[in-house]
Amino acid sequence: MSTSCAALPNSVKLELFGSTTSARLHPHRSRCGLSRRHFALKGIVAAGASIMASSAIAAEPSQAQGLEKLPFKPEGYNYWTWRDRKIHYVVEGEGFPIVLIHGFGASAFHWRYNIPVLAKNYKVYALDLLGFGWSEKALIEYDALVWRDQVVDFVKEIVKEPAVLVGNSLGGFTALVAAASLQDQVKGVVLLNTAGQFGDATTATMESEQTVLQKFVVKPLKEIFQRVFLGFLFWQAKQPSRIESVLKSVYINAANVDDYLIDSITRPADDPNAGEVYYRLMTRFMSNQRKYTLDSVLSQLSCPLLLVWGDLDPWVGPAKALRIKEFYPNTSLVNLQAGHCPHDEVPDLVNKALLDWLPTITCAPSLQPL
Repeated sequence: MSTSCAALPNSVKLELFGSTTSARLHPHRSRCGLSRRHFALKGIVAAGASIMASSAIAAEPSQAQGLEKLPFKPEGYNYWTWRDRKIHYVVEGEGFPIVLIHGFGASAFHWRYNIPVLAKNYKVYALDLLGFGWSEKALIEYDALVWRDQVVDFVKEIVKEPAVLVGNSLGGFTALVAAASLQDQVKGVVLLNTAGQFGDATTATMESEQTVLQKFVVKPLKEIFQRVFLGFLFWQAKQPSRIESVLKSVYINAANVDDYLIDSITRPADDPNAGEVYYRLMTRFMSNQRKYTLDSVLSQLSCPLLLVWGDLDPWVGPAKALRIKEFYPNTSLVNLQAGHCPHDEVPDLVNKALLDWLPTITCAPSLQPL
């Protein structure tokens, strides 16, 4: 989710989100230039935290939005074994399937206001990516293709029929790469302030051979420093009071910053492996993002694309949405006055955008089972 992304250093955020153009368009957003320490404190990137141990919250209208809310179950909803790993997911409703994919540091519960509304007309799935939410905190080398493979297999093994993929932030990029692999098995993709950057040949870097000094002295010392530094930041960033403060500064509309949202971020960080997953995501996964670019993935896409964009996002501004639309003409764009997570800030508007667009996709004939 958006707050988690704030924990990333400037260079990493630019690689993940490609927000340099947005920064130029919105120079008044001084918080984009915060120090590395503030980035880490601004989000629990809780790195794949898992099992939430809070009391269940009954389904009830949100006081902020007047919308029904998905019950928050401490034991989770459903589990699927994928490559010997435990994966958590939610499924509600009947009809044409929609798969919701959360952002970095979030979980299926970040779609709390979307699932109940969409499930009145569609079969809605929301899964926790490996390393996040209630899914297993696997101690592996994380790569964007791991989550791509997870979503691809989820559609094939659990959904079992063509679907629409919807993703926010990191989940948006995951939806794109999964759709590129699934081809006709995905009838449409929806991106909400997606992560990812366009390739730039002028800034491409060549891998150089490591010197003996770099390999045996500099690199080990750097890793030791990173572990100490990130370990401290992880501990500090997961404090509930800090999370609440950060959320209220990151959400343009802070009405939905409540105990439900705060618990969904802080509780998973109690998993024994959460700190190590945090470290791996911050130091290894994030350093490999130049390998995957939006233009390379979009060039493989063949289905309609909908962009639902929070124009007030301090990291991924509207210029990125316009560039995607220019590069991929089969795109519809809905602009909203919201931040990085419009589906939780203005869920009623996001739900409307989805419900207006989905019939144009799901009415297509000959949707054959996988």
